[in-house]
This record gives sequence, C-alpha cells and structure tokens, in this order.
Amino acid sequence: MSNSPLATYTKISPNKNSPRNKPIDTITIHCTAGNKDNTARQIADYFSNASRGASCNYVVGGDGSIAISVEEKDRSWCTSSGANDNRAITIEVCSNIAGTEVNDKAYVALINLVADICKRNGIKKLVWSTNKNSRVNHLNGCNMTVHRDYANKACPGEWLYSRHGDIAAKVNALLGATTTTPAKPTQPTPTTMYRVRKTWADAKSQIGAYRDLNNAKAMADKNAGYFVFDSNGKVVYPVQSTEFKSYTVKVTADTLNIRKGPGTNYSTNGAIKDKGIYTIVEEAAGIGAKLWGKLKSGAGWISLDFTQKR
Repeated sequence: MSNSPLATYTKISPNKNSPRNKPIDTITIHCTAGNKDNTARQIADYFSNASRGASCNYVVGGDGSIAISVEEKDRSWCTSSGANDNRAITIEVCSNIAGTEVNDKAYVALINLVADICKRNGIKKLVWSTNKNSRVNHLNGCNMTVHRDYANKACPGEWLYSRHGDIAAKVNALLGATTTTPAKPTQPTPTTMYRVRKTWADAKSQIGAYRDLNNAKAMADKNAGYFVFDSNGKVVYPVQSTEFKSYTVKVTADTLNIRKGPGTNYSTNGAIKDKGIYTIVEEAAGIGAKLWGKLKSGAGWISLDFTQKR
C-alpha cells in the first residue's frame, strides 16, 4: 500500500495501530482549529509525540504543504472511533480557531490530496451525505465521515463541514466520476418547498431556500426552520449560532495550564494550581485535548480532559 507522492514531509507518529484491519474505502476530513497558517510539518511534528495520544494519516498546511503522520497501511488515532479509523484515510487541515476557515491553498491541496488517495485506493467516487445515519452506516454509497459523528466535537467545524459536498464534487471531477452531491454546499432538500421573504436589509442574494421539516421547532412553529443561502452556499438567514449553556467543572490536575486559545499551539496565560470549581462559558475543539473550555473569568482556555463536570 503506497502513500501520496504529494506529501513533502514525513514524521511518523507512534500513535497508531499497524496494520489497519480494513481496506481503505472512506475519507475523513478534520480541522486543527488553531492557526490556519500553520504548516503541515508543524502539525506532523506535534503528532509525533506519543503523549498527544492522537494522530492522522495526512496533514494539510495553510500554505498547501502536505505531510504524512501515519502511513496509509496503518490506522491513525483520529476520530474517536477505531471502526472508522481502520477503514478511513484521516486528514487534518490547518484551520482557524474552532475550524472557522482554511486558506485557499490548503483547500486546493486538500482536494488534490483526496483525489490522489481515491485513485490509488480504487475509490471511484466520493459520496457525501448531510445525514449522520447515512454517513456512519455508509448508506447509499456514502464514504465520507466526520469526527462529530463519533464524539461530542465540532470538528471539522462548520466551514469545512458545509463544504463537504463541494469537496466531493471537485474530487469527482478529477476522478472523472459523476457526482450526485451538489457542487455548492447545501442543506438537505425537503419534499415540500416554501416561499420565503428577505427580511434583512443588506442581503445581496437569495440563491436557495428551504424549510427544515426534520426540525422539531420548525414543525411546531410555522415561522421557524427557514434557511436561505447566498451564492457561495453559506446560510445567511437566519444567523447561525449554537446556544451554549455555561456549566461548572472541578479541576482534577495539580497544575493545569491556561492558554490564550483552545489548543496547545497557543501560548500559556498562567495556570490553575488548585483543584477548585470553575465556570466554562464556551467549548471548542483544538490540538492537545479532546475538548477545550473557556473560563468565565476571561483568563483563557483549559483542557477539559483534566476536569470533572459538575
């Protein structure tokens, strides 16, 4: 089993199982949720430390560089699911905090890398689904999964998640395959369409709209559940947000670093040296922990791996 010739750097992580126990038939794209300008080498070097307890097959840097962290013949530790990682090629893409954006060079490199992986592993066509059940059970040919399918994480972030349809379409064009996945990232299309009205002053486009009939609130409230997309496929109405309820945690570590952002790639901003109770007002995925929490005090972010929720 070969590796991609597009990679220009290799730093093999000890965090792996060798060999994988399933044939490769799935692509799983992740976000680093840190600095989108990081190079592939920086992230591969990070995963080369056994204490990280995580890895991936490939890293795509913000400059378009590509690195190998775990060879394709081996299973990476990436999606919190051994079943998925044994059949998937996992790819970390350098992105902004909380996976909000990746550089254009990284996006192009990602598409070329995925196309190369598919060609060498006999994957004739990428199929994406916005339905989690279809993804995790590989229904209707779906062969793209995401980290949030298997863990309470935002990964790969809304920016990359909403573009999975576009990634599949662009990769399939390189493979010479016809795709049924929309080139523009969209939400599922219901069987019943509704007319919607622009209600915001600065809207420039109303390319597409639908009502989410699977949304319980939409079914109960005739005015809820409507979405409108701009020409880039981004939801522009209503403003998308996730309601978050703060909660308290008890620190279990003797010393727990506070960082300026959600990840060990951010500098420290002090440390907690007592096993006290702290309030978390925001969560985010990031390097070095399964999940990061923002302190109510504003001091910064802590790894929730060393806390107990109260």
